[in-house]
Amino acid sequence: MGNRKQKPLLENVRIEAVAAEGNSLAHVDGKVLFVPQTVPGDVVDVQVNRMRKGYMEGYVVRLVSPSPDRLEPVCKHYGDCGGCKWQILPYRLQLAAKQQQVVDQLLRIGHLDLPEISPIIGSDLQYFYRNKLEYTFSSRRWVLRGEDPESISPADRCGLGFHVGGMFDKVLDIDFCHLQAEPSNALRNFVRSYAVSHGLSFFDLREQTGLLRNMVVRTASTGEIMVTVVFGGEGAEGCSGDAGGGAPDPVEVSSLTLRPGSPAALLLDAILKEFPQITSLNYVINSKRNDSINDLMTHTWAGRDCIYEQMENLRFKVGPKSFYQTNSAQAYKLYSVVRAFAVDAAGLSSGAQYVSVPDKPVVYDLYTGTGTIALFLSAMASKVVGIEYVPEAIEDAKTNAALNGIDNSKFYAGDMKDVLNASFIADNGTPSIVVLDPPRAGIHPDVATVLLEAAPARIIYVSCNPASQARDLAAFTDDYDILAVQPVDMFPQTHHVENVVYLARRIGGKI
Repeated sequence: MGNRKQKPLLENVRIEAVAAEGNSLAHVDGKVLFVPQTVPGDVVDVQVNRMRKGYMEGYVVRLVSPSPDRLEPVCKHYGDCGGCKWQILPYRLQLAAKQQQVVDQLLRIGHLDLPEISPIIGSDLQYFYRNKLEYTFSSRRWVLRGEDPESISPADRCGLGFHVGGMFDKVLDIDFCHLQAEPSNALRNFVRSYAVSHGLSFFDLREQTGLLRNMVVRTASTGEIMVTVVFGGEGAEGCSGDAGGGAPDPVEVSSLTLRPGSPAALLLDAILKEFPQITSLNYVINSKRNDSINDLMTHTWAGRDCIYEQMENLRFKVGPKSFYQTNSAQAYKLYSVVRAFAVDAAGLSSGAQYVSVPDKPVVYDLYTGTGTIALFLSAMASKVVGIEYVPEAIEDAKTNAALNGIDNSKFYAGDMKDVLNASFIADNGTPSIVVLDPPRAGIHPDVATVLLEAAPARIIYVSCNPASQARDLAAFTDDYDILAVQPVDMFPQTHHVENVVYLARRIGGKI
């Protein structure tokens, strides 16, 4: 067999624009070239590592001439860590690129008739905006460029940080992360140091062995702090109880409780002594071959079993397995947009051609999570109805409704395409307003069919993926007009964008 064609080295390539997935692009010999870690205006030499019929991908081997817009990255881990790829891009350009991403995808994928899109709502904080980070322990950390693997001691090979992109078994050891406020960095560095000095085993992601597996840190806008340490199956050796003979079920193992004085218990005690401000300290024993803990038991070692978030006059209980938007300040802005559309504060749909909305409408919040949007809208509704796939999230929603004295809400757990049907609507009332906030994949076609039959007067579609949002919206255009589009930046320094689209049903449907 002959050798594969050698991929070219392209010299003096001028980067032209920001592209999708955190890349930038240029044109070379009639082909699009995608290059990460570049800024429009950069002149670079690029080694091509992937060639397709219509495009190429490559990486920078030399920065010939930096763009006047290029910034020095704030984080020392930039380039090795897969997150925060846009640190070198000024925030105004990040916002412009996200705005254009929304426009391009709604037009190119959905072929939608759009109004003028509102300017994207930026974040007041470009760093230290996250309220949750999950760290992974690894017995084989990622070896940095310039390091000699043979000279690294076993203790220095341990890492606590983030997965390297595309590599399940490699973790980049993080010294300082700019995404979450303290004590996040101090906690992580203390736990790593304690574990190394006390000989605690870091998880081997290939062999699935080791004591220390994951650590989740939550910091609430109220000042409360939650830490959850996930121990591997070896944590069960320091437990009281009996998980049965043979190969016990992982859920049975997770129900075991740590014995005082065991290595895992001593670590938790040390964390609490070093950080007495922790509000909630928890642990999970996970002997499965994946990191999900949703089906496993959580144990509270110290403090409460939850922390609380505050939004206007509403309080939200957040447990170790609860979903809550990871940018608290931007979540408030996002929900405020949804509420403004729900009450139609701008009078966008006051025209006679649109179906009217009662003063106190029935509101459905589909993919409700822990009910935050539903409860945020409850004051303007006669009734709010939430549906969510995760049962634990629905229990949180019910708890939050009771916590806030909201008695006009109903929450249901189950697969959306199975729960939402004509019988469900007959039992709960026909919605005048439907809020959609699905996962990245968007809504199931059966859900769109049921909604078209229910014919709500207004639909508010919140999406973290404008591409799937555009596809889904196309199903409604025969009966609905898009009256407003509002992008919101939830994740500065990344290419991700949240988008809210407001639709009104035309009288008589299709025109």
